[in-house]
Amino acid sequence: MAQVIWAVPALQDLDAIADYIALDDPKAAKRLVRKVFKKVDQLIGFPETGTRPGELQGTPYRKLTVSPISIYYRIEGEKLFIVHLARGERQFNLRLIEDQDPS
Repeated sequence: MAQVIWAVPALQDLDAIADYIALDDPKAAKRLVRKVFKKVDQLIGFPETGTRPGELQGTPYRKLTVSPISIYYRIEGEKLFIVHLARGERQFNLRLIEDQDPS
């Protein structure tokens, strides 16, 4: 069973996304945050659930999607590091993940 560790920047990413959504619909923002945490909690038992899309090939990172959010993480032994969250419409940049990795 994996231990989930949230990098501070990843929590800040989630907070910023929720704040943006809350401008129009605070209840929707709360629902989305709950969905994200529920989906991440599922990784505890199934850490390899996320995919390795083309932009992550050759890296230790995986991506999990809770629409409209992409959750980027990596597995290191029994630890699972949540390193970055991004809205789906934003352009992906691998440097953002590598710069926020807590290890």
